[in-house]
Amino acid sequence: MNPRSLLTEILPKAPAYALSRRGLADPPNPVTLTFSVTSACQSGCRTCRIGERHRLHPEAAERDLTLAEIEAVFRSLGPVYFFNVSGGEPFLREDLPDIVELACRHLHPRVVHIPTNGILSARIPAAVARILSAMAAHDPAVPLTVKPSIDGVGTRHDEVRGVPGNFERLLETIAGLRALAKREPRLHVELGTVISRFNMDQIDEIADFVRGLGVESYRNEIAEQRAELFNRGDPITPDAATYARLIRGFAARIRGDIGAKRPLARMTEALRLVYYDLAVRILDKRRQVIPCLGGISNAHLNHDGELWPCCVLGYDAPLGRLREADLDFQRVWRSEQARRVRGSIARGDCACPLANQAYSNILFHPPSLLRAGITWAGFALGGGRG
Repeated sequence: MNPRSLLTEILPKAPAYALSRRGLADPPNPVTLTFSVTSACQSGCRTCRIGERHRLHPEAAERDLTLAEIEAVFRSLGPVYFFNVSGGEPFLREDLPDIVELACRHLHPRVVHIPTNGILSARIPAAVARILSAMAAHDPAVPLTVKPSIDGVGTRHDEVRGVPGNFERLLETIAGLRALAKREPRLHVELGTVISRFNMDQIDEIADFVRGLGVESYRNEIAEQRAELFNRGDPITPDAATYARLIRGFAARIRGDIGAKRPLARMTEALRLVYYDLAVRILDKRRQVIPCLGGISNAHLNHDGELWPCCVLGYDAPLGRLREADLDFQRVWRSEQARRVRGSIARGDCACPLANQAYSNILFHPPSLLRAGITWAGFALGGGRG
């Protein structure tokens, strides 16, 4: 994302989104579409039960949308700005490059983002190379971010992720992606950590290790109870005071490292600093601190065609089921059920620090966006002293 596209492609949606949040109109297309391409996952994360559920019910993956169904949904949706891939583990779908190609053909995203557990170390770099080639055929200027997860160093990572040998394969994946990024400047390799009660005492160690790897970007999210993760009731989230302490350290690292980063990374880091402060406030106050546009600015397409406002509400509050609506996104997006869910969110019936949604909320909240802009300007003019 750059300042020009922010002004010409994203912010013009603000008035329509505000009307939709008040229940006065249906929203136009979301800025962000997240697509969980499969329910399959090899991990056994202590913060997530998707892998456990897959082992118990492997037949669920048979309900994954087919390529033909995905194309029908994308064609009915039309342009979005951010296309986020999710899972399960996205790279378990061998046709993932084809899915991204369909997104580029029909959604015309300006940014594509794919997370991974990094286990398929031989497959992932090759698949990413195919994805980059498919993206270039539509628009060679669109960047791709691939984010392997790191929740510990060495065997601690394996313990949190539930797979012996995961850390070793993660390093192989990172090495393969970094080698590819040297040839493909459109590829951004970043690492991500889920901060939970299982690793919150090792966060500095993880951050130091990541810094030594030389990747361009490192982000964290707090472990949450989400309908998507089947972990409602699991005591995984650090308390607000602990998270605030950890975030102060992350913010200091961002400010110290920003001068060496590319313009796209600088913009992302400026938003990230605002997000970290927002997440702490939400955890502390346990309410929406700024208006949430879940199901308005963002949509989440589940692997089986169910459409959600976000992955936190997920199965508990779907907007509708695309397979029951002839795969017509707009029909579900403008349904009465979708309006009821949006009304609940607007009333503040839920509150969470979900990063994906929070970034959009920041973009459409003028005071928060101004803070990010001032921070970015400080980075741009001061070489990292934002």
